[in-house]
Amino acid sequence: MNIFGFPAKAEPLTVGSTAPVLSALNQDGATINFADVYAKGITLVYFYPKADTPGCTAQACSLRDSFAGLQAEGLQILGVSHDKPAAQKKFQEKYKLPFPLISDNDGKVAAAFGVPTMLGFTSRQSFIIKDGKVAWNSPKAKTGEHAAEVQAALDALK
Repeated sequence: MNIFGFPAKAEPLTVGSTAPVLSALNQDGATINFADVYAKGITLVYFYPKADTPGCTAQACSLRDSFAGLQAEGLQILGVSHDKPAAQKKFQEKYKLPFPLISDNDGKVAAAFGVPTMLGFTSRQSFIIKDGKVAWNSPKAKTGEHAAEVQAALDALK
């Protein structure tokens, strides 16, 4: 980000790119190693601007409401925003989100994925990681229909 708060030019990772291997804190303040998550299977890493805002809530609840079906497909989910762990925890508990929320307070996760930020808010984007590579990405992830978008991507990967 430059000194005026506008996003630095960022290019999101494309299909076929190696998935970033890094660590960050989850909503409980525990360290999550992305490589360990990827090793367990197909992973959705989705970025959202701010916890407990209307669009971000719709997006998270879309995934929550379809979680059983997505999990049956072998999908794991990591939600990522600049919020601190306490805000992520409050958001997770309020909406009963069954997946970890990653605190990217220093912006290193967004930078590794090439996701731009502006004024401390992460752009809404999603990536499916399979076998250590980006298998799908959505540079303008939807809010209320995000689970359907992800399911369609999973179906296309079969």
